[in-house]
Amino acid sequence: MTAKLSNAQIAWRAAQDIADGAYVNLGIGFPEMVAKFQPPARQAVFHTENGVLGFGEAPAPGTEDWDLINAGKKAITLKPGAAFFHHADSFAMVRGGHLDVAILGAYQVAETGDLANWSTGPKGVPAVGGAMDLVHGAKRVAVLTDHVTKDGKPKLVEKCTLPLTGVGCVTRVYTSLAVVDIQDGHFVLREKVAGLSFDDLQAVTGAKLHLDGPVADIDVPEV
Repeated sequence: MTAKLSNAQIAWRAAQDIADGAYVNLGIGFPEMVAKFQPPARQAVFHTENGVLGFGEAPAPGTEDWDLINAGKKAITLKPGAAFFHHADSFAMVRGGHLDVAILGAYQVAETGDLANWSTGPKGVPAVGGAMDLVHGAKRVAVLTDHVTKDGKPKLVEKCTLPLTGVGCVTRVYTSLAVVDIQDGHFVLREKVAGLSFDDLQAVTGAKLHLDGPVADIDVPEV
């Protein structure tokens, strides 16, 4: 099968769509890597719900200051002008609609934009964190994910079978195989990895992929 994108490449691709000066929350896990890949002459202002605005990429190993962490307890660096604040104030920013983008991981995304990313079901360990607030507070919600689960089942589906984080909230999904928009209750294919046919991509997608103009190859560097 065609080689899929690495997590770093997915994060790099998502970073290219963030507008200069946008206020962005990065979800726990590999969405945190987006902070590393800001395009030249463009800089987002990254927010973490434990109370920091204006953090940067992870520090070099051995240089961590463990008083400076994100919501995933990972070490961060600070950009000039960074601010610290109470957890409650951080969630007021989220719920007040002050974030331009929330970038999260997912277990499932439905073609209607529904998101399941906090529980794998009755046997899973629930970990909702701030996700439910983020998906309804941010102006745009994007998802970074592998295209399929570890056992090969589609993550992009007609209807989520896992507990929902939010309803109709996701507008774009960056996967290991494609970039897909959600419009009018449909998955609309925008980009796919080079060498992967539409039929092969459809075969590992749990809902119909729609076309709305040309589909580009995803152009990502080795990162």
